[in-house]
Amino acid sequence: MKLIGKKILITGVTSGIGLRLIEQLYQNNTLYIVARSQDKINTLLKSFPNIQAFNTDLSDIDSLQAMVKNIKQQTESLDILINNAAVQYTPMFTEADFCYQSISREVNTNFTSICCLCYLLLPLLNTGSPAVILNVNSGLALAPKTSSAVYCATKAALDNFSQALSNQLINTHIEVLQAFLPVVDTAMTYGRSENKITSLQAAKKIINGIESSKQNNDIGKVKLLRLLMRYLPFLGRRIMRGY
Repeated sequence: MKLIGKKILITGVTSGIGLRLIEQLYQNNTLYIVARSQDKINTLLKSFPNIQAFNTDLSDIDSLQAMVKNIKQQTESLDILINNAAVQYTPMFTEADFCYQSISREVNTNFTSICCLCYLLLPLLNTGSPAVILNVNSGLALAPKTSSAVYCATKAALDNFSQALSNQLINTHIEVLQAFLPVVDTAMTYGRSENKITSLQAAKKIINGIESSKQNNDIGKVKLLRLLMRYLPFLGRRIMRGY
């Protein structure tokens, strides 16, 4: 599927990978975006005025039906849904600065909202023309690191959900794809010293994966991690414990 002349909805777009996706896709497509900061949306629209923007906090699950109703008032179909939004909290459960309220926010943003959006937007995607749901995932879905336990769990859940949803949609024109990212240089990973790919590199790889219909688009070091978890899982788990 060439990403030209498509109607594309993207979540989590005001910085990082989402912003780079907009930069790459804006000129040749109709974009709809979801973001939680109205101020950042306003700034974004100064550079990309033709985007249709929807101000919603994806951790607030009760707000999603009203948002999708507004989307349906703007378009009768979508070609691509890119579930990119995510949050990550690094304190461990044993640390004094762990925030109890962060658990539901992380689960809702990274997983529950994606399930909800896939269901609520299905009528717009299932119109008989080829369509794609692309879930932006992480290598941490394959093996968790020590910190960010909830984040790792949401990514593993997203992997299972994506596989099951793909099975459910096998007799439709909708493909369910995933992009498994390594550490990307974004605000989420600020201060971490590992070798990172840039958000632009990640965005380009995600787009290439959609255009080539890669069901599991392993990007960068995720290729090696998947091999380790297949053939030497004890080594893969040991390496990831160190992060």
